[in-house]
Amino acid sequence: MKALANKVAWITGAAGGIGEAATLAVSGAGAAVVLTGRRTDPLQALALRIRAQGGEALVVAGDVAQAATAKDIAARVAAWKGRLDILVNNAGTNVRERRWHELTAGSIDTVLGTNLSAPFYCSAAAIQMMRQRNDGVLIHISSWAGHFLNNIAGAGYTASKAALIAMSHSINMEESASGIRSTVIIPAEVETPILNTRPVPPTQAEREKMLRPSDLGELILFIATRPATVCLNEVVISPTPNRLFSV
Repeated sequence: MKALANKVAWITGAAGGIGEAATLAVSGAGAAVVLTGRRTDPLQALALRIRAQGGEALVVAGDVAQAATAKDIAARVAAWKGRLDILVNNAGTNVRERRWHELTAGSIDTVLGTNLSAPFYCSAAAIQMMRQRNDGVLIHISSWAGHFLNNIAGAGYTASKAALIAMSHSINMEESASGIRSTVIIPAEVETPILNTRPVPPTQAEREKMLRPSDLGELILFIATRPATVCLNEVVISPTPNRLFSV
């Protein structure tokens, strides 16, 4: 039997990058997957790939930075399978104009909404379902920028990813008695489309030395398949030639 057989996983930001890699990893291990994101077409294409491999996938497109949307998606998960075992809070964004003198109310709301409000809304909804079974794993994708301060990612991204680390630890402090485990992953640079939002995007040579989305997918699967008696509170991961050490 596959390691995640009969489990249900909800992945946000599943349309590409780390979210797509996480989806393929947990689905390949037997989990039924719920795919969410703003773009319907790539979600549907990913669902078709999963079904072609004999897996189960439900697409529920929407912006989880909206509290009502996150609640509605959680209700769809409950109606579909009646349970939730794994939540991967992967949805994230940044803006090109990220310095303090460039920030606007709109850009601040965009970054904080996607990077922090969305995982709060999804986690709150997921915990309600997980408490019913006294079991569940929440996995949140933070960033090197949220743990090791630098001047690359900008104030909004850095603050939101730092807060996500605190959010994850607070879940463990409150919900460990309910059998719920929360892990925050802190990756250095990963070769994903979000790099294109940088004021000066990395070169191809620089991208080739970064982590791959599949590296994170494999890590997410490892976390999701730990025994219920084990909580990986925090995982820091980087490529071996980590250029952020010199920033």
